[in-house]
Formats: sequence, C-alpha cells, structure tokens
Amino acid sequence: MKIAILSRNSKLYSTRRLVEAAQARGHEVRVIDALRCYMNITSHNPQIHYRGEVLEGYDAVIPRIGASVTFYGTAVLRQFEMMSVYPLNESVAITRARDKLRSLQLLSRKGIGLPVTGFAHSPDDIDDLLDTVGGAPVVIKLLEGTQGIGVVLAETKQAAESVIQAFMGLKQQILVQEFIKEARGADIRAFVIGGKVVAAMKRQAKEGEFRSNLHRGGTATLCRITPEERATALRAAKVMGLNVCGVDLLRSNHGPVVMEVNSSPGLEGIEAASGKDIAGMIIDFIERNAKPNRTQTRGSG
Repeated sequence: MKIAILSRNSKLYSTRRLVEAAQARGHEVRVIDALRCYMNITSHNPQIHYRGEVLEGYDAVIPRIGASVTFYGTAVLRQFEMMSVYPLNESVAITRARDKLRSLQLLSRKGIGLPVTGFAHSPDDIDDLLDTVGGAPVVIKLLEGTQGIGVVLAETKQAAESVIQAFMGLKQQILVQEFIKEARGADIRAFVIGGKVVAAMKRQAKEGEFRSNLHRGGTATLCRITPEERATALRAAKVMGLNVCGVDLLRSNHGPVVMEVNSSPGLEGIEAASGKDIAGMIIDFIERNAKPNRTQTRGSG
C-alpha cells in the first residue's frame, strides 16, 4: 500500500513510529506537511499539489493534524477523501471532535457521562453560569486550548468571576465545568482503535497541579479500566465517528465522565506505559479497512 501521513514534523515520535510500523509491513509511506499542500478543486479531477508535484496513487492517509492547523489540515484531508483515498479518521469526525462545545453537546445528546458544563456569551450571566455548574471551585477552559493550555482552576467564586471576565474581555470563548475533586489530579486515557480499547493509561498531575497532561509534567502508568469506563470510551469514539482516538476520562463519584475525545492522540505516552506496538495496530487497522470510497463516519451533527 501507499500511505500518506499528514504531519508538520517527520521527527515527532508519533509520526516516526507510524512510518516505522508501515515500512516494517512493506508499505510505501511518505510524510506530507499539510500546510505545503495546495489543491485543485474540480468536479472531475480533484488534485493535491505538494512542493511542485501532484500527489497521486495513495491508498490511505493518516491525519496527524495539530489543533492550530485544523481548518487547513482538514481541507487537505477532505481533498484526499474526494480522490477516494481511505482516511484513518475522516475530516468531518476530526472537525467535530476539535470543537469542544459541539463535541460535548453531541456526547450529552447520547447520554454519555460528562462533567456539569456551562457556556455563556455575556459577562452579565457569569453569576448564574457559576450557579448552574454548582459553584466554585470550577475549571475554566478556552474552547481553542490544547495540551492543558488555557485551562484554569478557580477555587473561589471571586477568582472564577475574575478569570471569566478576563477571558471574555479578550473575546475568547470559554467553557466552565465542575471540578471533579475526587479524581485527585488524575485522568485516564483510553486508546481506541476500530471499536476496541487497545490500551489505557492513568495520567497523574505533578504535585500542586490539577492538569494531568504529559506536556504539563504529568506522569503516565498502565492501568486497568472498568467495564463501564471501557463502554463509555467506546461510545464516545462512536459518537465522534473516530476510528482511532484517545478518550480522556475522569473517575467521579457518579461514574466515569468524558473530558475530551482526542482525534490525533500521541503515541509516546501510551506505548511507553503499555509496552504495546500501538503504531503497528493502527497500520494493521488500515490494512483491514483501506478500500477506495470507503468511509466510516458513524457520528452525526
């Protein structure tokens, strides 16, 4: 097979591992910077040009699209889809998952456990918004934030009001969520491939920090998840329409709640914690499913 990997940096761990896994199975693989692609959008012969050449003959494409380039990256991925190239994750599913508000609304509609979440536009509604999520402490998140950036824990109502007013003053869209104190600064990343949880790790925030992201200094260890947690992760992946994703869960007093569904989960932490060849599993999934004009988006909205 001829496989394209959309990635801005071929040296990143996840990109390197996917290249190694594909080559080990005898596939031709190429890393392509989506931002250097340009497109010919026509009805009969859609094309992608890259550094002066036409990209053609690809069987599958693996999107490793960073949050900051979602718009252009998914446009390039859509063009591959128009050319009948099989996407590991479809462009519409990635766009759906990247929109924090939209994804929470979709998960809520399907009855999947979530932290109590508030969203408002006007500063005049801050008091009522905080009451809606149960009062301080609360977690305030930028809709555009990634890797724990733009996530603030406000321990008092006054602090929460100040942070919300500051973000709103900067014309930023925010979510306000209940703080799951019983999680003790830990979350679970369940790694889903093709409707199965293939590995799970517990990410623990460093001392004095509530964000468990590995980019924020958190540590990852292998963990066993409960049947309820497994079912929640699989349902969340299905709602988003993602074949491969990382579902981030918190253990709350009222069962597992989904924090986020990541459409481009990193491989380094999960491979180190589990000792499994996750990159190889992804390539195996592509081998089983990559057929022209075959798409697998199962979510909606």
